[in-house]
Amino acid sequence: MKEGRWRACAAGAAAGIANGLFGAGGGMVLIPLLMKLCGIEERKCFATALSIILPVCLVSLGVYCLTGSLALDIATPYLIGGFFGGIGGGLLMKRIPTRWLHGILGLIILWGGIRLWF
Repeated sequence: MKEGRWRACAAGAAAGIANGLFGAGGGMVLIPLLMKLCGIEERKCFATALSIILPVCLVSLGVYCLTGSLALDIATPYLIGGFFGGIGGGLLMKRIPTRWLHGILGLIILWGGIRLWF
């Protein structure tokens, strides 16, 4: 396998591990890895990460369903909101400078990390 393929597999594995362990976060791991390891252009990293995370999330969802960890009744309102939020975010992404996208993502990661400590 070419070196670039190994890097891509490593990035995908890191995203899968984060997603499986935490139920989310694979995209936050994947975006910097796509840029640094795979050399993908910044703006394309966000969309590429989504195309990779969807199947990873489906696998994690399957595992959660099989282990009885899924509370679909609780998740449903979030799914509805996430659907419309995803449409809005996808349409806005091309209008926001990549520097801002990185800053917003960094703030979200920082905020999440602080919340986990307190």
